[in-house]
Amino acid sequence: MAPQTPTGADPLTELLNGVRTVGAVFNRSTLCGTWAVRFEDGSPLALAVSLQGPVWVLPQEGEPVLLGPGDVAVLSGGTPYVIADDPATEPGVVIGPGGRCTTVDGQDTRTTQGGGTVLLNGLYTVDRGVPGQLLATLPALAVVRAGQGPCPVSAAAFEDVTRPEPGRQAMLDRMLDLMLITALRSWFTRPGAQIPAWYRAHGDPVVGPALRLLTADPARPWTVETLAAKTGVSRAALARRFTTLVGQPPMTYLREHRLALAADLLREPGATVGAVAGKVGFSSAFALSTTFKRVRGISPSEHRTSETRARD
Repeated sequence: MAPQTPTGADPLTELLNGVRTVGAVFNRSTLCGTWAVRFEDGSPLALAVSLQGPVWVLPQEGEPVLLGPGDVAVLSGGTPYVIADDPATEPGVVIGPGGRCTTVDGQDTRTTQGGGTVLLNGLYTVDRGVPGQLLATLPALAVVRAGQGPCPVSAAAFEDVTRPEPGRQAMLDRMLDLMLITALRSWFTRPGAQIPAWYRAHGDPVVGPALRLLTADPARPWTVETLAAKTGVSRAALARRFTTLVGQPPMTYLREHRLALAADLLREPGATVGAVAGKVGFSSAFALSTTFKRVRGISPSEHRTSETRARD
């Protein structure tokens, strides 16, 4: 079924609703001396936490950022990045798809090197469980300082969860989701946060209810008239206020929201274009395919094929 959200939910809950990974991979590294690890895993989302000692995070584009103990870095987009003791250190270890750890020449290795810095990385191995709207909202690197919010995972808790006992993978999956949600809640609510216009618009007494109605029931055959009637204002007033605060007209927002939901649902095994079309509010598979290709440049089938190849 298409994701549903109660109409009274706050915008952060709506944004994070549906974050649920399967097959989370964690790397816990104990490092000392001079070291650098390059991440080429392609994860749509990844987290890095320094449990002990400072580390540098070097995104592919942008300036290096220093993390202290308890700071959390959220990296999105799947582009490579480096974590090191110093920005000038050349990587000696590479983390590839599935969390595979190798030397730069491809030999299997481990990153444990004795006492010193303790680094924890959590990787979302596939896009499933990561809403497309969330990925579109995040920068390539978002940092939550230890004082901005609690880190939900201590070294002791991580050791307990990673013991080879029944249910281990399920616990790892939920731990990564909890870490992500906790970090993003702190990041979105930090002082001076630069958040999207549609997120701020949720607090408006007219546009907020309209957004929640569209999010809760995207498959409904909405028009500006029916949406205005539900929010208690005129059609012209809603269209004008919605466009000013969100940056696009109500029906344009709804179309893009439906396409984002469709892109997420198409990742599900066995999903058909026709079934997805009905769940997100398109009249037929043809209508969804035509709009999807016009807006996104590829057909739903091509999108699904590319996602499947990325997971393999």
